[in-house]
Amino acid sequence: MPRLVRPDAVLVQAVIAGALSFAHLHDLAEAAGQHGWKAWAYPVSVDLLLVAAWHRLRSLREAGQPARSAWSWFAVALAASLGANVATAGLLDLRDVPDWLRILVAGWPALAFLGGTLLVHRPTPPSEPESEPDPELPPVVERATEPSAQAASVPALPAPAPAALVTAPPALVAHAQKIAADHRARTGSDIDTETLRARLGVPSPMAEAIAAQLA
Repeated sequence: MPRLVRPDAVLVQAVIAGALSFAHLHDLAEAAGQHGWKAWAYPVSVDLLLVAAWHRLRSLREAGQPARSAWSWFAVALAASLGANVATAGLLDLRDVPDWLRILVAGWPALAFLGGTLLVHRPTPPSEPESEPDPELPPVVERATEPSAQAASVPALPAPAPAALVTAPPALVAHAQKIAADHRARTGSDIDTETLRARLGVPSPMAEAIAAQLA
């Protein structure tokens, strides 16, 4: 058996309120000298500015940024909608609209266009540039642990081969040369094999082979 669709009271109320506000804006625009499709375009313009300001307001609040401009345009659109509803309630003679109201209605398109442009085309906050690794060198992990703790964390290795039989990749040797040059510039002395091994994160035989090529 198909489910019965129950109308939502809040949705029905929103549709009724929107239709009444739309009609009041149309009547006020027509009384102010805007006839035909122009009178129907005014309520659309007011409602679109109201929705755009509310959407911008929510986006700024979620991003944790100030929302003064969004609040200002939301208040402008709300005042235009509320003012039309009050003006058509019998407080204003629509057969003899004052000149100041005609000026406001005639100038509304420019004001709405400015507000919509400022709300939609907003500047994007600059993002911090991310540092890119050097593509020519392999990544090096700096180890700040003490030699005793580092030795305890490294698993036992088989008996090392002689240093002369161990060959190091050219890229690793080139990187070791840069590390050695930096160490010499900072300390004034040549880097020792143990420090070089800790900086490169390689086994002792490999560090000894690289150190022999640096000598």
